Amino acid sequence: MLKDFVDMFKIPQLQKKVFFTLLVIVAYRIGTVIPIPGINIEAVKSMFAAQKNGFLDFLNMFSGGALSRMSIFSLGIMPYINASIIMSLIQGVHVIPYLDKLAKEGEHGRKKLSKITKLMTLVIGTIHSFGLTMALTKMSAPARMCLVIDPSSSWFILTITTLVTGTILILWLGEQITERGIGNGVSIIIFVGIVERLPHAVISIVKLVNMEELSILFVLILAFIVIGVLILVVWVETAQRRIPIHYAKKVVGRKMYYGGQVSFLPIKVDQSGVIAVIFSMSILSVPLVLAQFTPNWTIWNFPLTKKIEQWFTNGSAIHSLIYVSFIIFFCYFYNSISFNPKELAENMKKSAAFIPGIRPGEPTSIYIQKVLERITLSGALFIASLAVLPDYLRAAKVPFFFGGTSLLIVIGVSLDTIGQIESHLIMRHYEGFVNKDGSRIKGRWFNVK
Repeated sequence: MLKDFVDMFKIPQLQKKVFFTLLVIVAYRIGTVIPIPGINIEAVKSMFAAQKNGFLDFLNMFSGGALSRMSIFSLGIMPYINASIIMSLIQGVHVIPYLDKLAKEGEHGRKKLSKITKLMTLVIGTIHSFGLTMALTKMSAPARMCLVIDPSSSWFILTITTLVTGTILILWLGEQITERGIGNGVSIIIFVGIVERLPHAVISIVKLVNMEELSILFVLILAFIVIGVLILVVWVETAQRRIPIHYAKKVVGRKMYYGGQVSFLPIKVDQSGVIAVIFSMSILSVPLVLAQFTPNWTIWNFPLTKKIEQWFTNGSAIHSLIYVSFIIFFCYFYNSISFNPKELAENMKKSAAFIPGIRPGEPTSIYIQKVLERITLSGALFIASLAVLPDYLRAAKVPFFFGGTSLLIVIGVSLDTIGQIESHLIMRHYEGFVNKDGSRIKGRWFNVK
């Protein structure tokens, strides 16, 4: 492994990409510590300490800790994530023919869709910044400390402009990584914001051990549990169901060859990735946000605000049940709009391809749909279990500092980045990170009838 990292820096082009990525990451981290003018930083820190592991902590994770510091990057990349998800849903349900037309125009259409997504990011970012600015003036930290020193109209305009500009700047930095660095820029920025918590988590555990609140044996057991969960997540993230496909004919130049061609249709176990978790978390956060704006909301002497905070707080039974249900639903929903068995079966029929034992056309479509449904169920149950596991560990007084969403993002981005680095190494006759035969990291596969 050490030799592979040394080989990585022997390639000038790859070396430049890695150093450029690191330079952009440093610039991003500097921006996360520059505070917005007029904010009481101590009050903000005490407020986040009081609402740890809640909705604000979820938003803080995607901002790389910038929200807890109320920096110029407080909104993080969330407006762009929301815009991208909305665009994917609109294209998936085919409600706007113009977007469907752009999706079929290749690179030119992709650029136009990217511009539309950026404009939507600007609109969503403006709405988010306005909502956050209003919330800062109405929310208060413990001991009734005000979050804003002087909430004047000029401060409103300055804060909203700063937050929106910060989001656009983060998006631009992510694009620079994608074009001139290594890995997906937006994913790398989110990855860095999550990994930034790791040193704090280690320091917290060391302090607990020094205070004799945790034993060394318990910490070792916790470390083995974390390593086991990481291995399991990697295994599921790379797991695939490969459906064998045979071709009755193959055209090479002007000649046609019949029979003997075999390939596979890979279907990932976790097809939706972290999108289902983000969607579910966003919907469940709406009641909590409304409760924060209406702290004393009662209906017929029923303390609705208090009950909402109890029901939708992480770790409660109602929250876990609704959370798991939403994750399973969105896993199926995402797969239904991103994977079309009928279209796939039709294309296979036109290419003289077939699945052994399955007739072409409608039977092939039904078979692929059944396999997809079973694979989706297993992946959705795993993601749902991973999403609620940290809440119950914390309820049991286990110091687990990472959520299921964080693990999925970190592992997914790591695998994607390592895969891109391996492509450069193998292309120049170097070995990969894992396999000694120089092959790339491959997805695990298994049979599901």
